[in-house]
Amino acid sequence: MTGSAEDGHPQPGRLAELLIDASTQAVSAAGGHTGGVYLRSSTPGLLRLAVLEGLPGPLFRPWWRVHVDRPFPPADAYRLGVEVVLPNVTETMRRYPQFAAGLPFQFGSLYAPVVAGSTSYGVLTVLRPAVSDATELLSERERLARLAEDLGEALRSLEGPDGPTVVWDGEPLSLRPPAKRRETGRVGRFTWDPATAAVTVDEHLPVLLHVEPETLTGSVQAFADAVTPSEAHRVLTALRETATGTPPLLPLYLRAGDGRNVLMDLWSAHDTATARTVPPPGARPVRGFVLDPGPGPAADAAADLLPDGVLSLDRMGLIVYANPRAAELLNRPRAELFGRPLWEAVPWLRRPDAEDHLRRALLSPDPVHFDVQRPAAQDSGSESSPYGGGWVTLSVHPGPDVLTCTVRPASRMAHAPAEPAPAAGEAEDAKAEDDGLPPHAPLYRPIVLAIALTEAVTARQVSAVVVRELLPAFGGRRLAIYLLQERHLYLAWETGFPDGFLAPFDGVGLDEHLPGVETLMTGRPLFFESMEQLSAAYPGIALDATEGARAFLPLIASGRAVGSCILGFDRPRGFSTEERTVLTALAGLIAHAMEKAQRYETETALARGLQRALLPRRLAEHPEVETAGRYLPGTEGMDVGGDWYDVIEAGDGLALVIGDVQGHGVQAAATMGQLRTAVRAFALGDRPPDEVMSSTNLLLMDLDPGLFASCCYIRLDPVTGLARAARAGHPPPLLRDREGRTHILDLPGGVVLGVDAQARYPVTELVLEPGSILALYTDGLVEQPGGDIDDGITALRLALARAGGPAVRPGGRSLAGVADRLTATARHATDRPDDIALLLATRRTNSGAGSR
Repeated sequence: MTGSAEDGHPQPGRLAELLIDASTQAVSAAGGHTGGVYLRSSTPGLLRLAVLEGLPGPLFRPWWRVHVDRPFPPADAYRLGVEVVLPNVTETMRRYPQFAAGLPFQFGSLYAPVVAGSTSYGVLTVLRPAVSDATELLSERERLARLAEDLGEALRSLEGPDGPTVVWDGEPLSLRPPAKRRETGRVGRFTWDPATAAVTVDEHLPVLLHVEPETLTGSVQAFADAVTPSEAHRVLTALRETATGTPPLLPLYLRAGDGRNVLMDLWSAHDTATARTVPPPGARPVRGFVLDPGPGPAADAAADLLPDGVLSLDRMGLIVYANPRAAELLNRPRAELFGRPLWEAVPWLRRPDAEDHLRRALLSPDPVHFDVQRPAAQDSGSESSPYGGGWVTLSVHPGPDVLTCTVRPASRMAHAPAEPAPAAGEAEDAKAEDDGLPPHAPLYRPIVLAIALTEAVTARQVSAVVVRELLPAFGGRRLAIYLLQERHLYLAWETGFPDGFLAPFDGVGLDEHLPGVETLMTGRPLFFESMEQLSAAYPGIALDATEGARAFLPLIASGRAVGSCILGFDRPRGFSTEERTVLTALAGLIAHAMEKAQRYETETALARGLQRALLPRRLAEHPEVETAGRYLPGTEGMDVGGDWYDVIEAGDGLALVIGDVQGHGVQAAATMGQLRTAVRAFALGDRPPDEVMSSTNLLLMDLDPGLFASCCYIRLDPVTGLARAARAGHPPPLLRDREGRTHILDLPGGVVLGVDAQARYPVTELVLEPGSILALYTDGLVEQPGGDIDDGITALRLALARAGGPAVRPGGRSLAGVADRLTATARHATDRPDDIALLLATRRTNSGAGSR
């Protein structure tokens, strides 16, 4: 979340209180059902969702982080300092198509920048029912703007003139929305004081739980046992977490001693105004209530007798009721459903299309209906079910506080008594079920594929997304994607076809009479329900062993031919008009993604070539020193980075240099080139290491690119082995001695370059013995997302100790071989988040050794 005041951040409790209060007021003031606050983070250019009220956080994880330069409404509100008002989905689609593609539902939204003076802290956000025009939201807009202004001033006072920085670096606080309906059941209230261990209850709670009052007040353990003998541990954990400022997801749904379902809510007693406030650190008294829902849909025993499954979910996605039929159809024990989020209680619903439907039900007022395939009983973790796998239909009906969901088999024919022969349409449904396809299968929503394609940047990634998202939705087993280059179609990706079958079609010209060519030339998709149809249309065409259907789709983006896509099925099947329309639309999405991928790969190759040109082609040589350098570009994103290394003649010695400019992109690469040139110039003059660092620091500040850089500079005397080192915010070097012992050289250093004109860079002397290996590296080699850089440095030290070296023993690895071994894992990784530079140096006793 945030750090402590000693870490340069405000106390998290107070910051959370301000954000929660603002979000709650905003939802009320703007007539919304959901609200939240985006706050700046310690990562430049990145907003993080700090508070989310009224929606389950896990379902909205893709929107937890927003880059300020992305075409999203909170990014525009923050970057431009203006309010953004989107009254309905039509306006959202017109102004923010990428955002609307992820949430194409009937709701409106408002975004107000949180600003104080010249500082932008974040954005206050409200989702509300859609209206026809923005003029209908004038009063709501004004109220939200005032709340955002008040929040900005509160955050500025929290920050203070010289105080800690207000940022948010953790996951959002998920808040339960205030109930829109009054509690209809009986309520009993209580208080627990951790300091005195005292539990006090009102006169209603013992009556509600059917227990004697003294059984509730003996101790907190006795209280928990009396409330719910079977789940006392959950109550104890929730009480302790609430008392220390880390409340669990509330309320708790529990089973009382007499078998009734009851609800418990808790809050810190320091603020009786709301049960959702997060208290500051330190154990505080906890207050709460236990509610018996009483008569109603979730407690009516008649629902247990319904022939269809019935579930009730609260606005956070927790199951508050499930009848026996629902448990049977979902292949889950009924006891494992209550009080758990739907996607955790029923893991096979944790899939993109099902989550998309649940988001729709939470955000829009209309019922949602969809089919989903169940796993077999033995794969679902449940007891045996007469229905095993197969398909079920879920219908979700939104409500102000509770969503009601019905579950029924998608086809009951397998379990129904014998009936007359089915009609034609029913026969098709039966055949679809036999083929493993859903009866009345819902059309695959293009939005699911669109969301997944936004993260794919290479042709291989696009193809992998299509395999993962598109094939299962239509029951396909084979996929081939061809891309157009110089009037020929070249195979870019295939899966499911026999080995070598597609080789004769790779590189075919546009004058060939083939369905993949024809679909691209005409712009019309081709559908063949069987191989027999395909063979009749294209006599002599090579066929694989299956008799299944084929769909040939043109990949055309903005009127430009990109290629063609082939979908293959194991069995013959028909394509409805709706399916043909959806597949054609999906082909357009794939084409746009492929066009973007081709442009990415072309520009990336050009950018990488530019970066290689900025790196040294040859390292300075000395007969008594061997060096080896390696550079690996990052694989995420298309921008070049700012890592570099160099070996420079410095008088009668050598200068070993490694550095890393913050960020990526042309500016980072250009700054890297300027710094490398400057360091070379200072080194060739054989200036001391501290002067080289100080002069480079002043140069970077004069250039004022808005970037900083880390650097490590070591001046080595090849004859004596004396090394003089200076470090500017760079990871510490490693030293491996002749016996294989490896140490981290924790050199004292100064701040990164480009931050402080008065910075000083102390010089440390060390000796590089013959046969020892000195290793300089950038953080990309030792840092992984979510990991500790110290752990990465330790792992590199151990790898260097095991790698050996050219002077350790006859036949030992060359220094180049050691460099290759240290970068082997990173070299074969397909998801390197950052660039990597490595420079090794060793003293040799024999002359003639060179650099590699």
